[in-house]
Formats: sequence, C-alpha cells, structure tokens
Amino acid sequence: MALIKKVLNTSVVLIEKDGKEIVVFGKGIGFGAKPGDSVDQSKVDQVFFSAENIRMQQVLELLSNIPEIYLNMVQEIIEYSKIHLDTELQQSIYFTLMDHMHFAVERAQKGMNISNRVYWEVKSYYPKEFLVGEYARKLINEKLEVDLPKEESANIAFHLINAQSSDNENADSMKVAKMLGSIVNLVRYNLKANLQTDSIHYNRFITHVKFFVERYLSDKLMEETDEELFEQISTLYPESMNISFKIKEYMQEVHHKPIPKDELTYLAVHINRLLKYSEINE
Repeated sequence: MALIKKVLNTSVVLIEKDGKEIVVFGKGIGFGAKPGDSVDQSKVDQVFFSAENIRMQQVLELLSNIPEIYLNMVQEIIEYSKIHLDTELQQSIYFTLMDHMHFAVERAQKGMNISNRVYWEVKSYYPKEFLVGEYARKLINEKLEVDLPKEESANIAFHLINAQSSDNENADSMKVAKMLGSIVNLVRYNLKANLQTDSIHYNRFITHVKFFVERYLSDKLMEETDEELFEQISTLYPESMNISFKIKEYMQEVHHKPIPKDELTYLAVHINRLLKYSEINE
C-alpha cells in the first residue's frame, strides 16, 4: 500500500511505496490529506519515480517553493502539447517548464528581458513547438496578469524540443536551431531561387536537416556504405551535390567534424527536390 509521506500542495504529494519515495501529481490529491493517509488512486494523473536522491531533493525543493498555480498551468500546457505535438515528452518537462516559467515571470516583473537569439529559427523550423509556446505564453500572461515578451514563446518551445529526446543529451535545442538556420541559409543563398516555404518539399527538407543536425551533434552520422549511390547522385544532380559539399566545408570549418558521403548524398537529394520545385513555380 502507498502511503502519503508529505503533502507538497493540493495537487502534489510525496508517497512511499516499497521503500521508494515517489512524487505523485493529481488534481486535488493533496487536499485535506495528511502524512500516513493512503493515496486516492482515482486522483493520480502522473507518477514520478526518482532513483537519485539528489534529484529527488531538487524536485521537492522546486515543488515546495513555486506557487501551485504554476503546476496547474504546466498541466494545461502539457495537455495542449499532447494534441499538437506528434511525440511523447519526457516526464522531466513538468519540472523544467515549471521552473522556467517561474523564473520568466520573476524577470518580467523586474523589467528584465533576456532576448532569444534564435527566435526566428525556432518559429520557422519548429512551428508545432512554437505554437505550444505561444499558447503557454498567453496562458501565463492571462493567469498572472504579466506581459511576457514574444521571445518567451521560443524559450518555452526550447524546453519542449529538448523533452522529446531521451538519448541525445548533447544535441540541445539551441545548438540544433543555430546549426539548422546556418545550413538552410547556405542552401538558400546557393540555390539562387525563390523557395516555396509552404511546400511539402521544403518541409521534407527542413525535417531531413533537423535529423541530420541531431545525428551530427550526437556522433550518429550514417556510415559511408553506398559509394555507387553517391556517384550516381553526383552525376545526376551536380549542382545539388556541389551545395552539399559547401555544407560539408562549412561544418568542418566551424564545427571541426567531417560529414560522410552517405549524408552528403541524401542532403543532395533533398536539395535537388527544392531546386526542381522552385524552378517549376518561378
């Protein structure tokens, strides 16, 4: 049987079960409860296990020091994200987002505005996450009567992007957004054509570059296994392959890591689709 060890607020309790301390979320789960009571399982929404005692203490401190309204807002935001994002989020998003929102509101109340240097990239390349970020910003402004700047939508989106990856800790959203923007701008410049940014080809290209950047940052690039395909694409699409090599040169110069031929091949394929589509629609 799980018993309540500590009531953190009306929506969060710390329980002990099988010798483990567990943080449990649930609307009204802590209302009127006291240590030693059994947990009302019908009110449990989220269960958070923590194997590391230090991490558990950080979580408890956070939940104890942040007003309950932030937890309620985070739950609304997560529910909204489930509808608009096509992926599961790590459970840690509840804590990181709550902490970030609390700090953002404190900054706003003190007149401090920390700019987001990749606002445009996040808005352009992560539209779903940005949409949730916009929803969150407006919700915070409405509930707490503050005026968080538009950049805050991108800041919140960063947390959502990071929470989608469990095995790629090095490829954080800031690095991905900056690198993605640099590659897309390089392609735009070299194609010398008007890109149809609302086309399926452009969206496929952006998606491919996102995954390429994540592989690049996490050292999981494709191996050089298909020399024949590389030669074939080089012959069929020389202009697109040339742009791929410019990306390779840029990445090696700035980030000091080579790009295998297989990666160049698939970049060229997607670039060629962009080129072909832009030529048809000019």
